[in-house]
Amino acid sequence: MRQATKAAPRRPRLLQALLNLRREEVGPVLIAALFFFLVLTALMLLRPARDALGMERGIENIRWLFIGTAVVTLAVNPLFGWLVGRFKRLQFIAATYGFFVLSLVGFWALLTFAPGAVGRGSGQVFYVWFSVFNLFVTMVFWALLADRFTSDQGKRFFALISVGGTLGAIFGPWLTSRLAQPLGTPNLLLLAGGFLLLALAAAWLLVRTAADRAGPGVAATAGGAATEAERIGGSAWAGLRAVFRSRYLAAIAGYILLMTVLATFIYFTRLQMVAAVAGSMDARAAILGSIDMWTQVAVLLLQLTLTGKIIQRFGLGVALAILPVATALGFIGLAIYGSFVVLILLEATTRALQRGITRPAREALFTVVSREEKYKAKAFVDTFMYRTGDVIGAQTEGALGRLGLAMGGLVGVLIPLALAWAALGLWLGRAQARRVTPSPAEMAPLPPDVRGELAEPSAIQHTTSRA
Repeated sequence: MRQATKAAPRRPRLLQALLNLRREEVGPVLIAALFFFLVLTALMLLRPARDALGMERGIENIRWLFIGTAVVTLAVNPLFGWLVGRFKRLQFIAATYGFFVLSLVGFWALLTFAPGAVGRGSGQVFYVWFSVFNLFVTMVFWALLADRFTSDQGKRFFALISVGGTLGAIFGPWLTSRLAQPLGTPNLLLLAGGFLLLALAAAWLLVRTAADRAGPGVAATAGGAATEAERIGGSAWAGLRAVFRSRYLAAIAGYILLMTVLATFIYFTRLQMVAAVAGSMDARAAILGSIDMWTQVAVLLLQLTLTGKIIQRFGLGVALAILPVATALGFIGLAIYGSFVVLILLEATTRALQRGITRPAREALFTVVSREEKYKAKAFVDTFMYRTGDVIGAQTEGALGRLGLAMGGLVGVLIPLALAWAALGLWLGRAQARRVTPSPAEMAPLPPDVRGELAEPSAIQHTTSRA
């Protein structure tokens, strides 16, 4: 009986040790993971239909849709900056998510009550709308996390929180495959809207559960902490100006630009091969959905096994450089073999690394900037710069294809870009480390019973000492 009594209280402490969490962090991390699960479920319910609709007028049309998406994201950014400056945090988050829910209801009404009005033009509008929607709802999620958690916490458990998103990205396509026929595509839009409303409730709970960051560490690195009752203020264009004034933010923008340029090369290569093997929209959607599902399984394995250890052991710089190196090696393999199987492996690997390792590391970069920059500059970087990379990649890939440049020739263009991308990632890792000033809460040691569980190469001690 005495041994059982001792073992019972040790279980939560052992769980905290295994997950690299302190007791007070468990609740906020679980809520954030649920939040991300709901967001990604909503997105992935709709993504296969977006890609299939976009291909209805051919692959060349998608290149122009990318330009339209970039223009729309640039136009929306000052509006989002105005919301951030004028409203409280939960208010502008609710306004952003509420707008997209109302848009989904509008698309549902069009498909239900006026199906004859739906044509190829409507499909293109949905493609652009979804591309903007995809970026903004995930950007708001990560901005809130960078606002609620410190640099040390971001390195320790952003990857763990990402597991919730990966489960949502697996659950969403599964729901689509099971419910598309019995419910019909229009009703899937309402289902996605319902998940977004639940995500908004999770955001409210996260703000109420995770205390506002305060103390010398935050004041020194993030321009001080504001309470929920305060507005951020500032200009609607402050985010754009901040990116061009700050070498650190400009480097993040450059990293994302290079990442999306190379990812777009892979994306269009995939679309061309899928179009060659599948003629109908339904067949293309099935193939694309299957690729998405298995990619997410690979992401989940990475997040559960390697991501946190890589960031804590080697730092953000190495974590950010892994994807560029893997992309370069993948393009070399594609140039040598050039088969559909190799392409699927390349895309699955790069997307798994991007979501499983690069994304948590990239989001940790924003934990050391001011609150205004977390929302406004991040919005500009994560939406417009992201879509600008899409445009550059799409137009460049199309131009090189029209010139008759084979994959072997493309590698000569892509490898230098990948090397520059990797170097930028290493520089960002060092720059982020220089900006970190730990707060007293971060420097506080773990309780002795938990610290004992981490006595070997302690991930928490390593991270804290580097911070």
